[in-house]
Amino acid sequence: MTWKMPAEWAKHERTWLAFPAADYAQAEDAFLAWSEVANTAAEYEPVTVLVDYAQLSIAKKYLTSEITLVECDLDDSWIRDSGATFVLAENKLGAVDWTFNGWGAQSWSRYEKDDKVAGLMAELALAERIKSDLVNEGGGIHTNGAGLLLATETVQLGIERNPDWTRSEVEAELSLRLGVEKIIWVRRGLTRDYETFGTKGHIDIVACFSDENTIMVHDQQDETHPDFSVSHEVLNKLQEETDVNVIKVPAPKQLKDSEGFVDYSYINHYILNDAVLLCAFDDPNDPVAKGILEDVYPGREIRLIDARPIFDRGGGIHCITQQQPAL
Repeated sequence: MTWKMPAEWAKHERTWLAFPAADYAQAEDAFLAWSEVANTAAEYEPVTVLVDYAQLSIAKKYLTSEITLVECDLDDSWIRDSGATFVLAENKLGAVDWTFNGWGAQSWSRYEKDDKVAGLMAELALAERIKSDLVNEGGGIHTNGAGLLLATETVQLGIERNPDWTRSEVEAELSLRLGVEKIIWVRRGLTRDYETFGTKGHIDIVACFSDENTIMVHDQQDETHPDFSVSHEVLNKLQEETDVNVIKVPAPKQLKDSEGFVDYSYINHYILNDAVLLCAFDDPNDPVAKGILEDVYPGREIRLIDARPIFDRGGGIHCITQQQPAL
């Protein structure tokens, strides 16, 4: 039996999230941001939210009654990374349970509880659990569902995650679990993502497929931002490695926050059955990005959600959601 990860735009059975559980996320702006993503998604498809036992009363306050709540032990709230990656084979649902070590066993991360989330999701979804020894996160991969996968060398090939794996071994495992034929390796991700609370270069903030033959790329147009060179490098790499159409999506015009250069990105959006949840930043380029996505995803409503509270904590809308494909 060959498992295959469908593209994100394939029909969903449901969307999964995890309500903010970590100490740094215990603030109303985080509760509001995570809940707006969940509540908006629930307008288009079923939504399940995992909630730490200590947060249940708070979650009920912010989430609509249409959402299914499941109590469990959680360390954090980035379900794209700690949760299952769903795959299909012969009308069967599988759930890849990657080894999760807190984005490279970073000193601040707690992940013993989150490493069990994928197994719980498999059980709840009535999916076959597929255990992988590869340290990987869902935000570190992006597929077109037709044989191509995007990944970043500093993630799966980094010594913080898989020091004893060769490139060919990593590629073989990703191909086996996800049913891909070719992996396009981007050298590195956005600059902010390598700071203390970053993921060390997740691809889903840099580039993503929007259909089988189209890739959207984060385009930092300001030469003073360190991601100006990153954007050009990624663009050149993709044009060398593939013959797919590449669309540049301009980065927000805001360059810095109180911590330094931002990694605000419109690439980190989430595709629903009939809509797309697009990160917004109260920025002049918000409507520009919305217009690009309206062209790229015809027939889907583009919903803007202020993602700054999510980015302030290390990720975006795509990072806190996970799709379960329909059989």
